[in-house]
Amino acid sequence: MNRRTFVSSTLMAGTAAVAEPFSTSADTTSYFELRVYELKGNAQENYLKSALVPALNRQGIKNVGVFRELGKGEPPLLYVLIPYPSINAFAEVNSRLSQDSEYQKASESYRNLLPDRASYARYKSSFMQAFSGFPQLAVPKNESRIFELRTYEGFSEDAVRRKIAMFNDAEIQVFNKVGLTPVFFGEVKIGDSLPCLTYLLTFPSMEVRDANWKKFGNDADWKRISGLPEYANTVSRIQRVFLEPVTFSQI
Repeated sequence: MNRRTFVSSTLMAGTAAVAEPFSTSADTTSYFELRVYELKGNAQENYLKSALVPALNRQGIKNVGVFRELGKGEPPLLYVLIPYPSINAFAEVNSRLSQDSEYQKASESYRNLLPDRASYARYKSSFMQAFSGFPQLAVPKNESRIFELRTYEGFSEDAVRRKIAMFNDAEIQVFNKVGLTPVFFGEVKIGDSLPCLTYLLTFPSMEVRDANWKKFGNDADWKRISGLPEYANTVSRIQRVFLEPVTFSQI
């Protein structure tokens, strides 16, 4: 085999590997990566829109969420939610990106930014496994919407385990009944503030959000399960942030 034929065959093999998307199944548990970027300019959104999100979609990683905080926080933060169909998909995504010629071309200017033009100062990342009671991402309708991202910290691993059991056994059902519409629930495996869990809710407006949380607090089933001894002392601190989707968000 001459050199030209060898190089051509190698490139074709690499392209085929990238073109084959990760398999998905409604019966499997999803995994989620949540990145929070501390922005310096607009280059990060441009990179996500033109390079990273399309490349993830080509791998079969659909419904990538990109959000800004409601209001004008300083420094500005950008939230990126990547749902993986398997833990292997998370492990292999970067190597697949390096083989994706479309991604390499679309991200070239971003990758070549000099330090004084960097698009972000730093980003945090957490990795989560979906709850068994809500194993897949639920994508809301593409209409006016806001999101509430909540993290529940526990004083011990067992406290978080019991809170997850509470969600799986009954609390998710109450959420759905009163209009606290979930997008995902995740047990944080790697990240800050461990041990903890994180979940995302969506609402058409802040007014609806406030009214539905009030319904939740007054719900008879919630009052019953929240008083059960097996679910006592499960949450020691709640972190909450309100988000809105950017124009190209797929959630």
